[in-house]
Amino acid sequence: MNILFYFGHPAQYLFVRETIKRLSQSNRHRIQILIKTKDVLEDLLRNDGMEYTNILPQVRGNSRASIALSLLKRTFSMLPIVTKFKPDLLVGTDATIAQLGKLLNINRITITEDDYEAIKNLADLAYPFTQTILCPSVCGVGNWDTKKVGYDGYMKLGYLHPAVFTVNNDVLKKYGFGKKYILVRLSQLNAHHDFGIKGLNETLLDTIIQMAESASYQVFVSAEGGGDDKYEKYKLSINPNDMHHVLANAHVLICDSQSMTMEAAMLGVPSLRYSGFVGKISVLEELEHTYQLTIGVAQGEDVQLVKHFHRMLSDNDIKEKYQAKRAKMLADKIDVTEFMVWFIENYPRSKDQMKENPAIQNQFKKLPM
Repeated sequence: MNILFYFGHPAQYLFVRETIKRLSQSNRHRIQILIKTKDVLEDLLRNDGMEYTNILPQVRGNSRASIALSLLKRTFSMLPIVTKFKPDLLVGTDATIAQLGKLLNINRITITEDDYEAIKNLADLAYPFTQTILCPSVCGVGNWDTKKVGYDGYMKLGYLHPAVFTVNNDVLKKYGFGKKYILVRLSQLNAHHDFGIKGLNETLLDTIIQMAESASYQVFVSAEGGGDDKYEKYKLSINPNDMHHVLANAHVLICDSQSMTMEAAMLGVPSLRYSGFVGKISVLEELEHTYQLTIGVAQGEDVQLVKHFHRMLSDNDIKEKYQAKRAKMLADKIDVTEFMVWFIENYPRSKDQMKENPAIQNQFKKLPM
């Protein structure tokens, strides 16, 4: 089978990285990977030794016009590659995958873990043209339920399930981390669904740093796009491939990133998410209210964030408590990588099997290690 993947975000690649490795080990499949420039995406692929083509090497602008123009550029850049490669299956989150697949009559899977209302503009460009919307069962897909295939897991379990990921504590020695630390992640919030959403402000960030240092914690700031020079001494300078080992050892994560909040929950790391999306994303709502693996604080509720952070800094047993919560979550969920390999290799029959009998995915459930 010829399979073409397109990735526009690091988390999308990480979701199926192990799946791609396993598919590549079979002589029955040929894989082609296309990407655009986004944060550390290209670094991750390069460090993993993956072959890929960057069809949009220039960083996209943040305006709506820039986003629309980028979609057109992707389409015209991808079309000749698809025509030459002749894929049997297209996989990705982008509307280009769905539209080109429809135009050329190629099987296509749209992967997501965002609810329709959170990505309405993108979904309206992708969902009418895709065959399958593959997402966690808890996700809402608007009026496109007939195309939804829901699985009992999260995209982040594709690379952070204990069957796939093992924490390497030697990474801490590699970077000379000498004591307990707090990790702060600042995202640029320039995606199609981020208009009107603001992240952590400078005043709040200064308060977080002062509180952490007063409690004898080291502070590391990871900022998409580089961040302010004012925080240079806190800058987290690491190989992007080591990020999850660093995250796994953090005492607390504070961020305005939905993706890293999910990653922290998969690893059992306490997290505070400051965002205008609080209450609006089903996967995060489930992790917060069913498993108590994260706390969302609405934009503007700075006092609440500080209160939660103070409690987390004061709780000496918080890491153990969160590991117990993580174990409960893992017991309920599947090994997403094993599921993805099965689903892709058997597509489109696997789509029909999941529709007819969703319990077929229970074969991929594993107890936490």
